[in-house]
Amino acid sequence: MLEKRRQAALTARKGSGREAKSRVMIAMFCFCAFYVVIGGRLVQYGMADDQATASIPRADMLLASRPDLVDRNGEILATDIRTVSLYAEPRRIVDADEAIERLQTVLPDLDIRTTHRKLSSDSGFQWLRRQLTPKQQADIMALGIPGIGFRPEKRRFYPGGTTASHIVGHVNVDNRGIAGMEKYLDSQGLADLFDLGMTVDEEMEPVALSVDLRVQHIVRDELAAAMERYDAIAAGAVVLDIHTGEVIAMSSLPDYNPNIPSQALEKDRMNRMSAGTYEMGSTFKTFTTAMALDSGRVRMGDSFDASRPIRIGGHTISDFHGKHRVLSVPEIFIYSSNIGTAKMAEVVGVQGHQEFLTRLGLLTRMQTELPEVAMPLQPREWKQINSITISFGHGVTTTPLQTAVAAAALMNGGKLIQPTFLPRTEAEAMAHAVQVVNPQTSADMRELFRLNSLEGSGRRADVEGFRVGGKTGTAEKVVNGRYSSDVRFNAYLAAFPMDAPQYVVLVVIDEPKPEEGQHAATAGLNAAPTVSAIIRRSASLLGVQPKYGRDGSAMLVSY
Repeated sequence: MLEKRRQAALTARKGSGREAKSRVMIAMFCFCAFYVVIGGRLVQYGMADDQATASIPRADMLLASRPDLVDRNGEILATDIRTVSLYAEPRRIVDADEAIERLQTVLPDLDIRTTHRKLSSDSGFQWLRRQLTPKQQADIMALGIPGIGFRPEKRRFYPGGTTASHIVGHVNVDNRGIAGMEKYLDSQGLADLFDLGMTVDEEMEPVALSVDLRVQHIVRDELAAAMERYDAIAAGAVVLDIHTGEVIAMSSLPDYNPNIPSQALEKDRMNRMSAGTYEMGSTFKTFTTAMALDSGRVRMGDSFDASRPIRIGGHTISDFHGKHRVLSVPEIFIYSSNIGTAKMAEVVGVQGHQEFLTRLGLLTRMQTELPEVAMPLQPREWKQINSITISFGHGVTTTPLQTAVAAAALMNGGKLIQPTFLPRTEAEAMAHAVQVVNPQTSADMRELFRLNSLEGSGRRADVEGFRVGGKTGTAEKVVNGRYSSDVRFNAYLAAFPMDAPQYVVLVVIDEPKPEEGQHAATAGLNAAPTVSAIIRRSASLLGVQPKYGRDGSAMLVSY
């Protein structure tokens, strides 16, 4: 009996010992596994990039990159730069009033009420100021405020400032394009990537624009000088390649600095060249003349009686500088006869007139990459009186850019090419070009343009050696529902070199005043000289060689 009890006790002790041993083994395994995991993570962190293991996420993971924008020669128009933004963790703020007081020593314009509300909230994160300067960051860091931190971000920088602002556009504080070609980029899929949270660590390929920064600078410089010289409220210009549709330069003043996007919201800083519509005045006689010639019902040798004003619907149509006689088609053009032009429109008819302007793209919304494009305005119902006034530039408003595009079609052999702000070859342009007038009509219009520059109202636009041609437009603006002879919108629509046109240049000057020593402020006195200055300074940069000599082709001179 005693022996049996001893054996049972011995068996129980052996079982207890095995169980204790198993527990010790399990504990040792868990202990080792725990430290193996910790060791592995330490090795992983040790091999990772410093930024990836920092408490603040990498800049690239915070805000997606945007590709650089460059001009046709590779000059930077827009690029990303690294910056930091100030944030707060309100739950860690000890004293909100004290924190604000100290932050104001570096950021004196800090909104006290808004900041106090943010710092007093129960949230875990609040932005206080986006995109600090390095000095502001260093000064705030030196304050040592608990619960205040910095987060790396990217900021869009425009090294040219105002130079090409209306083309390049700008981004918002989150680096999203909201105007110009910046907005166009987002519409090409970049915004979708951002929305999906997809960021790119590698540097993106630059996006080249059609703009030549050198010519762009000249255009803006001459417009600024013209605004001052003629005391105008605004001015604009575009240089367009007539064979590719590329916009080489385009400027509208007053403009804005895209590094300060809020300026774009200020009055009068809109892009007048594509987002504004205007009655283009006598530059429209270019299209009326082309329409008449292209119809086959009018020839260059034909004449029209311009000796008497036209009376229709209680209105009297007369000429500004009337010759009071029969005028040939070239004379109607260079003397800018309203009467003669209206009679040419009558030959084509109202429906034909409307169809022709639509064919040239002057009555429909222009198709291009730039988002800021306005819709032209025309009468709901075209009557005879409408056709007559529209023939010389009253009654239809259109954008200056599409006026230049339509003129390019009349200079390049008759092909309408939609404008582009991206590089495009002539072959690519021809693939989408639409023949809108006969080549002979185009040749006739080139002849009339040059004739007007030699003998008509465009003499001040000519540049020796570069054979400029064009048409003036002095349009009276509507003030209190009536046309005012004292408030004008002037334009000069030019092309050069006229023996083989390559570029169209359009300058508009809004409400110019007579220059000192002058009694009038017509387009021939202000818009035409501005075109001349732009061509004189930029022609060689555009590769146009000057020609000198009696016939304009006998002698080539390089300089």
